[in-house]
Amino acid sequence: MSASPFHLGWFLNGTNAPAWAQPFSGSIGETWDDAQIFVDLARSMERAKFDYVLIEDNTFIGDRYGDSMEVYLRSAIQGPRQDPMIVATLLAQATSRLGIVPTAGTFAYHPYLLARMIGSLDQLSKGRMGVNIVTGTSDRALQNYGNDGMDEHDHRYEVADDFLSAAQALWGTWDADAVVADWTTGTFADHEKVRRADYEGPFFKTRGPLNSGPLPQGSPVISQAGGSPRGIRFAAKHADTIVAIQATPEKAREYREAVRASAAEQGRNPDDIKVLFCVWPTVGSSQEEAEQRAAERVQLARDNIEVPLAAMSKSTDIDFSTVPRDVPLGELDLATNGTQLFADYRARNAKYTLREAVARQANGSGPSLVGSPEQVADQLEEFADIAGGDGFLIASHGVTRRFMAEICDGLVPELQRRGLTRREYDHEMLRDNLRAF
Repeated sequence: MSASPFHLGWFLNGTNAPAWAQPFSGSIGETWDDAQIFVDLARSMERAKFDYVLIEDNTFIGDRYGDSMEVYLRSAIQGPRQDPMIVATLLAQATSRLGIVPTAGTFAYHPYLLARMIGSLDQLSKGRMGVNIVTGTSDRALQNYGNDGMDEHDHRYEVADDFLSAAQALWGTWDADAVVADWTTGTFADHEKVRRADYEGPFFKTRGPLNSGPLPQGSPVISQAGGSPRGIRFAAKHADTIVAIQATPEKAREYREAVRASAAEQGRNPDDIKVLFCVWPTVGSSQEEAEQRAAERVQLARDNIEVPLAAMSKSTDIDFSTVPRDVPLGELDLATNGTQLFADYRARNAKYTLREAVARQANGSGPSLVGSPEQVADQLEEFADIAGGDGFLIASHGVTRRFMAEICDGLVPELQRRGLTRREYDHEMLRDNLRAF
């Protein structure tokens, strides 16, 4: 096996009530509006030398399942949740090296607003800020911003292309050394090193310059999760790091090779893009304990099938309350203009019924990683060796302090002992740490 080091991130599934009503969730029911658990997570991650935390987001309360908000609110499915930009500020204040990557929908901002906000956060964090760009997966989100619904899937990426081009133009309106703060001449900023953007594209235009000043990183780290052919082209053009979900290392290798080929075609160095694969590890003190907990999660999904089905309804815009649960997925006509990851989900589970597919996916959409810290480290090392990937994003079924300890004080030290993850940060800024290896 390869001993090449890989990067680690954490896919934080929103800043809502994590692990509500699950074992070891603590007092989250009473403290759902307190971000302290996420501050604790960020500090634990920094101690374990993670590259970044990605804060997933969406901006609506689900009601697609059964045309009702009931199951979403009863089970705290992605809501209520705080704005990730606000939480990002708290996490940046609580840490000194960890990268912070909140999510932003291109339908929810004008490029100037987002460029200024993320630019300010990059300054306040001293160069540790990124932004995860999404195009939307639900009509409900778009309706909250005064639109009738989403545009066609590939067209949304055309809009996002223009959005990021406008934002990059704004981030480029200040030279890095524009602020001179020269007492002898009484000059704070050199006007010859600040310029207007005067950007005008097919969907956005902006005059500039940003009034917030230059960014420590020049521009923030861009994250994206393009899975479709159009999404891959967009990610390969803009992203510094890519969120990917692939069930097998062979599929992961194919995906990463497609990203790198697209990057090269668009004139980028493929090595500048770090593809991190999402994993949902179940780590126990022994294999038996881990397997028992994984089995309990499967049984929980079977006993409360409305919860995973409602979550799928929210991301796909398909009302799964009307879909037969005991017919193979391959025999059902299930098209979506929402997340295109569902096409892969359906293909992987084509011979299984909806009920069976939910049980199969109860422990995560990525590879099955179950065992002691040593065994899960073995599985990650083997996956990385086959996939040739750049690293992994730890995902969970809910953040608890127990899970933080299992990962940051159990799994990561084992990876560090093998030389697979860093023991110290190489640099102060996020992009530099991503490109350190």
